[in-house]
Amino acid sequence: MKVIALYNIKGGVGKTAAAVNLAYLAASEGTRTLLCDLDPQAAATYYLRVRAPKRHGSKRLIQGGKALDRQIRESNFPGLDLLPAKMGFRNLDLKLDARKRSRRRLAESLHSLTGAYELVVIDAPPNITLLSENIIEAADLLLCPVIPTTLSLRTWDQLDRFLRKEKLPRDGLRAFFSMAERRKKLHAATIRETLDSDPRFFPSVIPMSAAVERMGPERAPLFVYDKRSVAARAFRGLWDDIQCQLR
Repeated sequence: MKVIALYNIKGGVGKTAAAVNLAYLAASEGTRTLLCDLDPQAAATYYLRVRAPKRHGSKRLIQGGKALDRQIRESNFPGLDLLPAKMGFRNLDLKLDARKRSRRRLAESLHSLTGAYELVVIDAPPNITLLSENIIEAADLLLCPVIPTTLSLRTWDQLDRFLRKEKLPRDGLRAFFSMAERRKKLHAATIRETLDSDPRFFPSVIPMSAAVERMGPERAPLFVYDKRSVAARAFRGLWDDIQCQLR
């Protein structure tokens, strides 16, 4: 079982859209996929039209085993299940801190799902906390969406320095450009220069797109209602890049 985490220190970079669409693509190809919504805002849960169970919270998430399995729900798409988020997930750091091996608790919990799923995609909250460290430890591929601007690249550098300082895994750290507008000279130049200088960036670039923005009102992955859009082709290219990385 492989684990991909969509993560960035800052929000508003297209993280949830990428998590939902990549999980959908994996499932559509026959890969048994679990999308874990660990962001208390629960945007991925909203997109997939899933409601969290009443007795659903952070304690069951880190227990693993049957306690975790009972919280998982089917989506409307074959092969794609969801661990829904609730506002109670904002207390996950407190629950993790009270446990032994607090950095490894999420990895151990997800490991209990081996055999049920071939791929886990995590939509991570945009912050640096003990939960973030757990997500980083659990991920085979830590995938960071980056807007092609100076400040967004600065955040990417801050993440890299944080991993070094805290001695967290860096081998699986990768990035891709998101919400890009190539007609903007600054965006185009930033993409070109970064792809030439940083091999950790995947070549596929996700554009700023009205089709992606429609995921909100449609409450569905992009491919359900606009599979021929430029953004859909870009996500397919990114998924191909990811599969090559995971082999």
